[in-house]
Amino acid sequence: MSAILRSRVRNPKFLEKLVKAEDTIPLFKSGDYMGWSGFTAVGAPKAVPVALQKYVEENGLEGKLRFNLFVGASAPDPIEGKWAELNMIERRSPHQVGKRISGAINDGRMLFFDKHLSMWPQDLSYGYYTLKKETPTLDVTIVEATAITEDGGIIPGASVGASPELINSSDKIIIEVNTKIPNLEGLHDIYVPEAPPHRKPINIETVDQRIGTNYIPVDFNKVVAVVESEYDEMTGANSPEDETSKAIAQHLIEFLQHEVKHGRIPENLHPLQSGIGNIANAVVGGLADASFKNLTVWTEVLQDSFLPFFDSGNLDFATATSIRLSPEGFEQFFKNWDLYSKKLLLRPQTISNSPEIIRRLGVIAMNTPVEVDIYGHANSTNVLGSRMLNGLGGSADFLRNAKLSVMHTPSARPTKTDPFGLSCIVPFASHVDQTEHDLDIIVTEQGLADLRGLAPRERARVIIDKTAHPVYKPILTEYLDRAESIALKKGYGHEPHILRDALKLHVNFQEKGTMRIDSW
Repeated sequence: MSAILRSRVRNPKFLEKLVKAEDTIPLFKSGDYMGWSGFTAVGAPKAVPVALQKYVEENGLEGKLRFNLFVGASAPDPIEGKWAELNMIERRSPHQVGKRISGAINDGRMLFFDKHLSMWPQDLSYGYYTLKKETPTLDVTIVEATAITEDGGIIPGASVGASPELINSSDKIIIEVNTKIPNLEGLHDIYVPEAPPHRKPINIETVDQRIGTNYIPVDFNKVVAVVESEYDEMTGANSPEDETSKAIAQHLIEFLQHEVKHGRIPENLHPLQSGIGNIANAVVGGLADASFKNLTVWTEVLQDSFLPFFDSGNLDFATATSIRLSPEGFEQFFKNWDLYSKKLLLRPQTISNSPEIIRRLGVIAMNTPVEVDIYGHANSTNVLGSRMLNGLGGSADFLRNAKLSVMHTPSARPTKTDPFGLSCIVPFASHVDQTEHDLDIIVTEQGLADLRGLAPRERARVIIDKTAHPVYKPILTEYLDRAESIALKKGYGHEPHILRDALKLHVNFQEKGTMRIDSW
C-alpha cells in the first residue's frame, strides 16, 4: 500500500478490501453484465480491465470470456479497442469511438445499442438493459476514483458520466483508486433525479449552480475489491484546426454577432455547447478571440481549446460531464488547478445532457454530422446508412432542445479517388439521427443556411445555395428541380423526392469511389 493511497482512502474500512488487479479475476465470469465509469475515454477504470485483457491473452480465451459492457460514453481505445480485438465484448452500449470497436460492430462480432446519453443512465436504472437476466441489476461495475471520503463516498476523476447509476444498478463494485493523477475533490456536483412518478424539477437556473454532493455515494456492502491504479489518462492529441474549420467558425461567429445586433440573443450569448473535433475546436478558439465577454458553457465534454478560452478571460464558467484533454492539456490543467477548478463543474450525464436544463438555459448547441440532406435531416452515426462510425452521443439531447441548434460540417470530404468525393450535403440522408424539425442552422466553409421558419422546399434551396460545395451545387440543384417538377404534378410536393434517385450519390460512391455522378 503506497503512502499516497493511504492518504487518499480516508475511510479505513475500504483499505481492508485492498487487492491487486490480477486478484480480481475470479470475480468475473463470461456473460457478466459489466459497467465501467468514464466518459469520452477519461475517468475509466484501467488496472482491472488491463488485468482481464492479459488473462485472456495468456490463457487463450479469445472469444470465450466475453462481457456485456456498459459505459457512459466511449472508453480508452488502448483498452476497449484491445478488448474488441480479443473478442471480449458481446454487447456494448451506449456510445463508442475507435476503429477496432466499430470494426467489431460492423463485422458482427459485437452487438451495439445506441441511445441518447441523457436517457441511457435512467433507462439502465429502470432495468431496460437487463431484461434477459434473472435479476434487473448489472453483475459488477468497476469505477475509477481519485479519493474515497471519510463517509465512504467516491471522488471521481476527470469525468462523471453514468457512474452514479452504474453503481446503484450493480450487485458488486470494484473501486480503482488512481494515485497517478491528482485528487480532483471539489470538481464534481453529483445529483441523481428520482425515478418517475416522484421526480422533481431539476433546480438549476444558472451554469454555476450546485445542487448535489461532491462525491458519489456507494453501498460499502457491495464493494468487493479496492485496487490501486497508477495510470495516466489514455488520450491523444486533439484534431488540429484547418482552413476549412476556421472558415466554418468565422461564419458562425458572424451569425452570432448578427443575432446579438438584432436582439435575439444577449451580448454574452447563451450557454454554449460544442461537440468534439477540429471544427468544435475552431469554433471555441474563434469565440475566445471574438468580442463576446462573460460567456458560459453548458456542454458534455471540454477539450484543450477551452483552456485558452478560460485564459482569455472571456469564459466565466463551464459545466460538463467530462474533461477530455490531451496529455499536454491535462498537464496544464493540473498545473493551474486553483484557477480552472473555480470555473468548472462536472456533473452526471443525466444532468449535463438534461433536456429540461438545456431548454431552460437556452443553450446554443453546435455539433458535427456525417451528412445533412437538403431538407435538414442529419446523419451523425452511420456511413452509407449501414456502417457504424460512432455512437450518437448527446448531440440530439442538445439539438432537439436548444434555443439555437447548429450543425457544422465541411461541404465535402476527400476519397481515395476524388478530393471532393464525399458530399456532406446530399439529397436524402442515408440514416437520420436528427430530423428536419430539430435543426435551425447548417454551416459549412461555403456559408451558413438559416432554416428558421422555412418550408421544406425553401430550406432545400437555401441549404444548396449557401452550404453545398461548388462541385455538387449543380448536381443537387438539378435533383431538386426534377423532384419538384415531378412531385408537384402528382400532388405530393411538400417535400419532393425521386425515390429511385434519392440515394444515387451514395450508390455511385460505393461503385466508383465518388459521389460526383456523371448525370441523373
